[in-house]
Amino acid sequence: MTSTATSRRSFLGGAAASAAAIAASGSLGALRAAMPVHQGGARLRIGVVGIGGRGAGATANALLAHPENVLHAVGDAFADRLEIGLAEVTVALAERQRQQQVDVPPERRFVGIDAIDQVLAAGVDAIVLATPPGFRPAQIEKAVAKGVHVFAEKPIAVDAPGVRRVHAACQLAATKGLSIVSGLVYRYHEGRRRLVERLHEGGVGEILAIQGDYITNELWSWPRQPQWSLLQWQVRNWLYYPWLSGDLIAEQHIHTLDMMAWIKRDVYPTGAASLGGRQKRVDPLFGTVYDHFATIYEWDDGTRGYSYCRQQDNCWRNVNEYVLGTEGRANVFQGTIAGAHAWRFDGKVPEPYQRELTDMFAAIRGGQRIDNGDYMCRSTLMALMGRMAAYTGQRITWDQAWNSQEVLMPEPLDWDGEPPPSEVARPGVTKFV
Repeated sequence: MTSTATSRRSFLGGAAASAAAIAASGSLGALRAAMPVHQGGARLRIGVVGIGGRGAGATANALLAHPENVLHAVGDAFADRLEIGLAEVTVALAERQRQQQVDVPPERRFVGIDAIDQVLAAGVDAIVLATPPGFRPAQIEKAVAKGVHVFAEKPIAVDAPGVRRVHAACQLAATKGLSIVSGLVYRYHEGRRRLVERLHEGGVGEILAIQGDYITNELWSWPRQPQWSLLQWQVRNWLYYPWLSGDLIAEQHIHTLDMMAWIKRDVYPTGAASLGGRQKRVDPLFGTVYDHFATIYEWDDGTRGYSYCRQQDNCWRNVNEYVLGTEGRANVFQGTIAGAHAWRFDGKVPEPYQRELTDMFAAIRGGQRIDNGDYMCRSTLMALMGRMAAYTGQRITWDQAWNSQEVLMPEPLDWDGEPPPSEVARPGVTKFV
């Protein structure tokens, strides 16, 4: 088995080589020289791509982060989603803030899968990326190329080549002084931060095992309308197609997996075996994703991570992480440690969704930068490794996952064409690529 340290060197070295290759090839070539970060209280123009759902919430958080943050340009694949999302943003702001901070005339509202290009061309300082994850690698590359600070929702890719692209772009962002902030919001939760600190100080002794649950209800879906093409319908129902979402283990359960890696000091597992499938969401309305995964992650030091996720209605629910050590145990959601070093978090918890954007813009204005690029890429790969293991029925190593050549997201995507082929994976039949 490849050691975790060696695997990490491979990951970083491979990404560095990718960054150099991208720059040399010209796809991110003709880049502006390293740009100074913004300082002081000047207005910052914010763009958003994917303003429906979480995109509207993140945009409101970005505006509430500082009174001189101004929404300057908005893009979405669909006109109706754009207008609904924009209305949700304005509702989240007080009337005076709406007048001062929302400046999006019709000519800076862009519709289509190429909206990222138009939003960036409108001239923005920072961008919120909340489109389906399959679009994220190209969008992050383009934002960095333009010298724009990035807030990227999770996950940042649906396949390993996409992860490698994003990691290379994040390394390039560092040379340009650009902030890269991740939507892995648990890292911005004060209670979890304090608990992780205690664990790193030996709060449960040597960590033996971590259990991570994201066992919840089914999510939304949109029945196909006569005016929607098959591709448009899939993009609207992006949760249910691996080429758009990465499946639920990546799109939702990644929060849990990132927490497990964080507890392990951002040392990532070197292997994974997984069981998964479709038991309840078998209707074509739910595309080709699974509705449950049970994954065992293996660390070189012997730690095991037991990861469970499910999206099924009318079933037992639990979203939490549990840590078992030689001197105690921790309940992450409760913020407690029991055992030789008993402890409970009883402090205040600022709203973490707001905090991640507030911290981002405070750093930008302070002439500093936040770089979440490394863990957001590796936690995405951890999720994809679990999916690869479940889909194929094989044990998958970190190096195998990192070097996977499977490309799920087609580029360019023809908005007038058909979606890529997608079928339900069958363990023991579906091959690792």
